[in-house]
This record gives sequence, structure tokens and C-alpha cells, in this order.
Amino acid sequence: MLACILQVAAAPHSAPPAMRRADVSVVTQMSSIQLADLAPYTQFARAAYCSPTIVTGWQCGQACEAVPGFEVSLTGGDDNNIQYYYVGYWPTENTVVVAHEGTDPTQLMSDLTDANVLMESLDPTLFPGVDSSVEVHSGFADEHALTASIILKEVKSLISQYNANSVTLVGHSLGGALAELDCVFMALNLPSGIAIKGVTYGTPRVGNPAWAALFDSLTSDFQRINNEKDIVPIVPGRFMGFSHVQGEVHIVSDGDAVQCPGDDDATDALCTIKSVPDIFVGDILDHLGPYQGIYIGTIYCT
Repeated sequence: MLACILQVAAAPHSAPPAMRRADVSVVTQMSSIQLADLAPYTQFARAAYCSPTIVTGWQCGQACEAVPGFEVSLTGGDDNNIQYYYVGYWPTENTVVVAHEGTDPTQLMSDLTDANVLMESLDPTLFPGVDSSVEVHSGFADEHALTASIILKEVKSLISQYNANSVTLVGHSLGGALAELDCVFMALNLPSGIAIKGVTYGTPRVGNPAWAALFDSLTSDFQRINNEKDIVPIVPGRFMGFSHVQGEVHIVSDGDAVQCPGDDDATDALCTIKSVPDIFVGDILDHLGPYQGIYIGTIYCT
């Protein structure tokens, strides 16, 4: 199945220097308009928890109603071996949207705090030209590979059909990790003129510092949103060799959020790495929200 992925001729993507950081250099308060603009992406992530039988036709209740006019073209997953996912076209933004379901946060925490968690180099068939020093969580890589080719094929079809100029990747929890992988995957396998945008929620660390540096070099339009004392974004631990990518938005409280600098090294007390220094001072319930009034998870597919 992976053989149908279009190979892009390009020079090898060596890992940029691991100290490369995002352009945001200081903690920046987000405006009410900026926060409101995130709502459609939050609803896309919420809808990914709904069964494909109701996402097809965009009939998934409040999440679907919040983004009218969205046209679903592909759904899949079984909520077990393969997380739910969907692909569609969003006319308002002339973009193709790919969304992945997350997973039960307590089970995810068990998996991500396992001292035996492994990293692996990216599959060169899916991520052509990437240096072998770039490594990601093996479980995330395996899950991503299950749907990568079929999703890419659909994305290309929609771009051609609608003359879309961008692809938007969204997800929460494990789905956020898959969306993060998708950002680089799409950047490497789509024409350079297609803009890549990512918005994720409660995303765990996905790879090593070389992954973060590569990601930052390929994906500039990215926000990973952490809610208050959520502990999922601080695992797997940095002591295990993991690092976040750029783009942290930390919801401090309802209506109050900041953009944090760097990949995983912000020093301000308002940023997650300082406000949630370990899992013992965090709150797993914050993983579900509210993200500016919107909760995300299976029980919120209403």
C-alpha cells in the first residue's frame, strides 16, 4: 500500500541544528479575536471522535453544526486498531482538512510514561530524504503509517478537484501526535505551493530534538494548544530524549491564553513546561478541556 505514495525528488532533509527555535521570542498574550479564530479547528478535532457513520454527511451534532458547509469525502478507522479519521474540503478557507481521533487519556498516559518507550527513524518511503537521526515515537509512527497512503491520495484528489491552496491537519491527544506527523508528511509529499497548517490539542511529545528542528524548518503555521494543567503535553519526558516542536499556545484560564517561545524550553511561568513541571502537579481532566468553552473526547460527540 505504501508503494502508491508519490516520491518527491528532493535533496536529503538532514536534521537542522537541534537548537533551532520558533520565531516567537517572548511570551505573547493572545487577543480575544485570535482565541475565537481557533474555534472551528477545535470543533474539527472534536468531530474526529465521532463515528464515521455520522461524520459522513457531516451529521455529527454540535461539532459539525459549528462548521457549516464542510464537505466530508473520506472517513475511516475502527476506534480500536485504527483511530477514526476523516478528510474533507472546507470552502470557507479553501483548504483540505485532515482530522484524527485521539484516545483515552489514562491509557495514553500509561503508554507514554513507560520507561521502555522506543523511538525510531522515519520510514523513508513515507518521509523521503529525511536523515536517519530524526526519530519519533515508534507507536505514533506505526499508527500514522496505517492510514498515510489513503489519506494522502484523498488529499491530492481534493486539491485537484477544488484547486485548494492549503492542507490543514488537526487532532487531539494521540490524534494531535498523528496530525503533527502529518504536517511533515504532507510537506514532503505535496507540491511546495500547497501551504501546510497544523492545529493540535493536548499533544504529547512526538520525537527527538532533531524531529523538532526538522518540523520547525518545514512547518511555520502551527499551533499546539495546551489546556491549563493538562499533563499529556509533558510526556514522554525530555529525559527520555523527546522534545516538543514550536507553536505552543497555553490556555492559562478561560479567555486567557499565551503564545510561548521555543520548542520545549520556555522559561516563563505561564508556559506549560514551567506551570506543569511534573505529572504530580497536573490534572488529567484538563486534557479534555474546555478549550475556550469546547470539550474534546468521545463523550462530547453530541
